[in-house]
Order: sequence, then structure tokens, then C-alpha cells
Amino acid sequence: MGQISSTRGSIFKLSPPFSFSILAGISLLIWWHPLTSSFRLAFHDDQYTHILLILPLTVAMIYLDWKSSDSSPESPPSVGIVLLVAAAVATAVARFEMLPLRLDEQLSLNMLALLVWWIGAFIVSFGARAFQRSLFPLCFLLWIVPIPEVLLVLITRLLQEGSVASARFLFGAFGVPVTQDGTMLTIPGLTVEVARECSSIRSSLMLVVTTMVLAQMLLRSAWRKALVIAIAIPLSVAKNGLRIFVLAMLATRVDRSFITGRLHHQGGIIYFLIALGGIALLIWILHHGEKKSKPLARSSSELAGSHH
Repeated sequence: MGQISSTRGSIFKLSPPFSFSILAGISLLIWWHPLTSSFRLAFHDDQYTHILLILPLTVAMIYLDWKSSDSSPESPPSVGIVLLVAAAVATAVARFEMLPLRLDEQLSLNMLALLVWWIGAFIVSFGARAFQRSLFPLCFLLWIVPIPEVLLVLITRLLQEGSVASARFLFGAFGVPVTQDGTMLTIPGLTVEVARECSSIRSSLMLVVTTMVLAQMLLRSAWRKALVIAIAIPLSVAKNGLRIFVLAMLATRVDRSFITGRLHHQGGIIYFLIALGGIALLIWILHHGEKKSKPLARSSSELAGSHH
């Protein structure tokens, strides 16, 4: 019995980086196929392009916030071990088809299991304090899990409907007569259908992901971060409505070719940058609000101290 205890203790006496490297290496052996399948999906399907950003951004955020003095686990982290076991069980469910899952759902479950394993490995290796400090980047890793098709269809549909509504609002605001039939908008001289391919899901997901990183790095208070992320979601819809409006106006007022030209197929980056500029401005305003509130809070505490 004493031998088992000493063996268990020796495992936790490994240096944290070495311990994490071993567990990460094991994860690559178990989940290599789902991981490469996810990256392949990201390279070939615009709806999953954001996956390519997640790992480097997560590593960068953890590195920038790292404090080596807190890098050793305080005690054998049982929560981390539970997560490692849960990850192994989840991947067994997916691999041995214990549940009636489609191929895309199996991939999502496998990648979720990999994420849980990495978080468990992090807790086992570096301890609970390090986990709490790195909570955001570790949770941010959820973006590496490919969105299942059934959920992707729902998100795309909401983006389509939101884009139609925002474009219709802009037409009305500029006095352009417009009628709507489902996802089709008709203005004098043109009928535009906002198809699934035109839902702008790629740039919308990229905008939300980028906003989350910027808010985390540049803002301190949780409510300000949440506010920026919450605004990024409707803004991602509004930018696509603006794109539809501009293309339709150019096609009817300038040249019909605008509706099928390069601006239509490659101009999404323009509206992404416009939306990102709006997010950057909002973060700048909130950041300055934080800087002003900090001296205010300090002077209040000094005043309270002087009364004592």
C-alpha cells in the first residue's frame, strides 16, 4: 500500500511542463485523427475557418498572463483526474458508437473530449490556481470543437433572417421601396435572395472570436467584456445587412455587374473591418472608462482612510 502511495506521489512531483507534455503527447496519440480532421475541415470549409486561430491565440493568451511563481500544483488535483477520465469515457462513446451519432456529431464529441483532456491535464500539471488564472483561454478552446451541422444550420438561418431584416431596415431608412418574401428582398429593378452562402457565417464567427480576444486582453471588468461580446453578435448580422444594401444600391444605381462581381464575392473583408473598427472604438471607450474609474476608486479609499 505504501508503495502505491509513493508511486502516486512521484507522479505529481514531475515538473509541471514535463507532466503536461506527457499528457498532451498521450492526447495526440488518442485524438490524432479527430484533430487532423478538424483542421482539414477548417482549411476546406469557410464555416470552420476560425478553428485555425484558436490554438495559437490560446497559447499566446496563457503565455502573456503566465506567472512562473504559481506554476506548481498545490496538491494532487483530483478534479483534473476526473476530467481526464471523463474525456476518455466520452471518446469511447464516440469511437464505439454507443450513441446514434452522425459523423459530424462524432467529430464534435471527440474534439470536446480532447478539450476536456487538455483542461484536465492542465489542472493536474499546474494546479487549481493556474487554472483559475487561465480560465478564459482554456474555455476559449471550446471554439476548436467543430459546430455540428444541425446547430450550424440553425445559426446560418438566424444570420440569414437577421441580415434580411437589417438590409430591409436600411432600404426603408433611405426611402427605397422594399418588399420581403422569406429571405428574398425586392426593390425597384432588383430582387435579391440572401442564400445560405450569403449568410456571412465565416466573418461573423471570426468577428465574435476576435472580439472575445480583444475584450479579454484590453478590458478588466467582467461586465464590460460581456457587453462588448454581446454587441459583437448583432453587429455581425448588421454588417451583412449593410453589405446587401450597398451591393443592391450599386447594382441598381451604378452598374448591374456589382451584384455578381468581385465586390460581391471578395468584398466581405471590407464589412468585417468596418464592424471590427466599431468594436475597437467601443473597447477604447470602455477602456478609458476603466482608467478614469480606477483613480476615482483610489481617492475614495484614501478619503475613507483619512477619516480613520
